[in-house]
Amino acid sequence: MKEIIGIIISVLLIIFLIRPQWLPLSAETVSRIQELRAEHFLIERSGKITMAHVVTVILAIAVVWLVYTVIKLILKQIGKRDVHAETVTTLLSALVKYLAVIIAFVWGLAILGVNTTAVLASVGIIGLVLGFGAQSLIEDIMTGIFIIFEGQYSIGDIIILDDFRGTVKSIGVRTTVLQDVGGNLKIVNNSDIRNLQNRSRYDSIAISEPSVSYSTDLRYLEKVLEDNFPAMYEEYKDIYHGVPIYYGVSELGDSGVKIRVGVVVDEANVYSASRKLNRQLKLLFDEYGIEIPFPQVVVHKGE
Repeated sequence: MKEIIGIIISVLLIIFLIRPQWLPLSAETVSRIQELRAEHFLIERSGKITMAHVVTVILAIAVVWLVYTVIKLILKQIGKRDVHAETVTTLLSALVKYLAVIIAFVWGLAILGVNTTAVLASVGIIGLVLGFGAQSLIEDIMTGIFIIFEGQYSIGDIIILDDFRGTVKSIGVRTTVLQDVGGNLKIVNNSDIRNLQNRSRYDSIAISEPSVSYSTDLRYLEKVLEDNFPAMYEEYKDIYHGVPIYYGVSELGDSGVKIRVGVVVDEANVYSASRKLNRQLKLLFDEYGIEIPFPQVVVHKGE
């Protein structure tokens, strides 16, 4: 809606400056605007800035804004196709935004009579001098482009970077924004993103590792699990992608035998699924009298 309003305002402003007679304006207002237009929006080289200059600069800004907004809307519609398209169009929108600002600035200087060729040449020299100090900026931009077009991750993916696990909220020209389950944001320069794990590329497995006492008959336990896995799936089939899986004995602990049970889920649900799996196993063990041990201390009394 905001973009549509911007387009309407830009179009009305352009019409106001170029074809005022198309708008419901007073004859005096139309006449004054036509006088300015009759001056051909004078670009005088005398160093004076006339009203014609101001009107032309406003017109140029309106044209640039109109083109930018239309391109942004087109990219937004393309981005709705899938997650990768959204990621690419987000970066392109940022690039178009910077380009629009540069074009409007240079065009405005040209309208005001500034020798933009000399300005651009001097900017090029300054840029060359400052380029050594802007290496990290250039590296951020180039890395961001490679990240998107190589498909390393997209908006909405869950990645682990160092010790931070979060969902990719946005990928900009310079930075990537991650959000963890607590709503905390981590803003990382694209060039600093190394050795990441993309946990959304494939399904994940939620794990539960309860312990049972050494007196438990493992064959009986395995039969109980096998018989009840389908019912456990039905209870949370909106989260589980299939029935839970028994992986076997994972550890012979000090006070009990640790088993491993897992279920395939989306990475976004891996922690909540683990909690649900723990609950289901605890209730199941209570129902069938399977003991979950606790640490015990044996004290020997000396003679």
